[in-house]
Parts: sequence; structure tokens; C-alpha cells
Amino acid sequence: MHDEFPSKLALSKTVRVEEMRSGEEVSAMVRLHGIGWGAKRIAQEFGCARNTVRRYLREGGVVSYRQPVRRTAFDGLDDWLRERFFRHEGNADVIRQELASEHGIVIGLRSVELRVKRWRRELKAQKRATIRFETAPGHQMQIDFGDTRVWIGGERVRVHVFVATLGYSRRMHVRASQRQRQADWFEGMEGAFLRFGGVPAEVLIDNAKALVEHHDAVTREMRFNARLHAFARYWGFTPRACAPYRARTKGKDERGVGYVKKNAVAGRRFESWAAFEAHLDRWTREIADQREHGTTGVAPVERFGDEARALRPLAGRAPFGQLRDLVRKVQADCAIDLDTNSYSVPWRLIGESVQVVVLAGRVIIRHAGQVVADHALCRGRRQRIVDRAHFVGVAGFEGPVRAAPIEVAPATLLRPLAEYEAVVGGAW
Repeated sequence: MHDEFPSKLALSKTVRVEEMRSGEEVSAMVRLHGIGWGAKRIAQEFGCARNTVRRYLREGGVVSYRQPVRRTAFDGLDDWLRERFFRHEGNADVIRQELASEHGIVIGLRSVELRVKRWRRELKAQKRATIRFETAPGHQMQIDFGDTRVWIGGERVRVHVFVATLGYSRRMHVRASQRQRQADWFEGMEGAFLRFGGVPAEVLIDNAKALVEHHDAVTREMRFNARLHAFARYWGFTPRACAPYRARTKGKDERGVGYVKKNAVAGRRFESWAAFEAHLDRWTREIADQREHGTTGVAPVERFGDEARALRPLAGRAPFGQLRDLVRKVQADCAIDLDTNSYSVPWRLIGESVQVVVLAGRVIIRHAGQVVADHALCRGRRQRIVDRAHFVGVAGFEGPVRAAPIEVAPATLLRPLAEYEAVVGGAW
């Protein structure tokens, strides 16, 4: 009986169980069992365990491998993990911390990284994705700031570069600044309006702290501050925001700041700040405006002809920064603070709130409708501008303090708001 089956079908007793899963060997086991061989004898013949033989005989042939189902700490949390993964832009450590705080699951960082690994390719693609669309002439301008290091006067200086790009023609305006304050954003936009000879219908803005009062990375809700809204109303454009941390939702991936850094600056050295600004202006006119744009295939200065006619005219409007209407409290040193400088006020108004109007190079301070101080605007920083008449009557200045109270006009003499609206060319 044994001779009916070639010895080559039998495996050495040292053969592992995994090697018994070939169809030919299992078929031989089934045939031997059919002619009366027992499980023990078959196991000895093939060098495997009796339970292995019994399993093959019970199944009537080859048994496919069944992956055991193992429970993990992440069971039932896939939707939560996916949402947090994209919210935190793939930061597995933050997810690990929130697992402990929200679900009481204390687990190693490596385990979290392995679990969210399947979504990393999607996140990478999402970050690179750009929904490109073209805008009509005069409809949109994109603005952004970037930082770089520039050699000026033998010193490597940190410079903030403001870049404005018209959406249709791709014509650019570049302005260098030593800071990135709200005033620098406004001056950059006004410089662009002046360079282009008009104002677009809307200005697309990144998530800039100087302009944005609130943003939510999850809901993508964004709220601009009141000062920007006033600036936009003054110039007649609509501010629009791309989603927080998603500059590509601008619709066009122009990389204007990167282009300026790598082409206009590109390791050059400048003798002075004025020389640097002159170089940027010349580079914008001779290089950026004249190049064949990679998307449109036309030089921006050529396409600008159609866009210039669509921009809203400036109509001789003065810069927004020339008119500022503020409220300040008089400090104990008989002064109000404005842009790091202090301007004196009559000492009897210490603790009172006063109206401060900055217009045409003057700082005019009013209280209850009366002008109580008028100073020239200081262009420096951390300076103290003093009118000695404001300290008359202060002990130690010129004799003892006088007890006579200061006479002020009643509140009915406050300047009407319509007068300010007439200056800025419209209602706030």
C-alpha cells in the first residue's frame, strides 16, 4: 500500500507546518486518509502535527490562512482620528495628547503614527492642490508679505517684502519694509494703487495678524479687524480672505514673494537702504513687468493695458494714513501715547479721555469739543513732544499749583461726524 505513493511526496519531519500547505501535499493526505490511513500515521509520514492533519482532513483540502482579528485602542475612533489628523495637519503627537485628554487612551507616539499613516498621502496632496481660476481685468489683487535677509551697508539685515499682484495681468508691486505692522500693509496697498493707477474690486489677503481679528482653522471662518474695513471703505474695495493656513485657496499659486526673493534679491549687496529700494523699483519695471509669464504666456505690462481701464480711478484721494481719529487717555505724565511717542496735554486733564486726530502732519487733541493741544507729528520713535504751557501750574514747574479749574465747553460743541466723513470722501 505504501508503495503506491512515491517517497518524494513525503516530507522530512523537520519540514515546518507552513510548508505543508501546498495543494499537492494536502491532496496526498486526503487520498491516504481515504484508503484507511489514520491521522497519526499521516502526520508521521509528512512530518507534521496530528492536529494539522486533522484540520486539513476536516476542511477536505487546503485551508487558507485566516488573519486573526485583534482589538486595538483605536477601535471605533477612525472618524475622530481622521478629523484630528487633518485639523492638526498630520501632527501625530498632538493627536496622542488629545487621545489621552478626551478618550483616556494613553498610547505611544509610534502607535499613533502608524495608525494615521494611511492619510498622509492625502494630506500632502491636499496641501499641494490648487483650484486655479482666472479673474476678470480689474477684479482682484493678491497681497502678501515675506521675510528675507539682505546685505545692506555691509550688514545682513532682516527685511520684510510686500508683494501685490494683479490677478488678470500679473503685474507686480514690490515694497521693502523694516516692519510688518498694519500701517505697512496699508502703505503697501496704497503704493500698489498708485503704481497701477487705480483700485481693484477686491483684494485677496492671507491670514495676516495685523489685519485679521479672528480665524478658525477648522471652520475656516475669518473676521477682519475694524481698521481694515475702514481702509477698504475709504478706497472702495472688498477685502477677501483665503482660508487660514491655506494660501493656495487664493485660486492662483503665483509665489510672488518667492519670485522676488530668488530673483530680485538673490544674494545681492546694496550700499544703502535707498539703493535697495531703487533696485527693487528698477527690477519690477525692467524684469518682472517684461518677462513672459509662465501661465498667461504674455508679459504682464502688455496684459495690463486691458486691466488699467477696469481699475477704479484714484480721483486724487489722499492716503488713508493722513487721517486718523483716535481716543486716548491722558497719563500721569501729562501726555498721551501715539505710535511709541508721547505728546503733552494740559495737566488738569490727567485721567480724562481725549480725542486725537492725526491729519496733514499735525496731532490735534480735543476734549469736550475744544482743542487743548496741537503738535507737529513726530516721525521718530520713543520721543517726547512737549508744550511747556501745558505744565503751567504744576508744583515745581513755575510756582505752586493753581486751584482754578480748567473751563471746557459742554459736550454739545463736539465736532459733527459729517465733517470727518467729508474729509475722507464718504461715510465710515
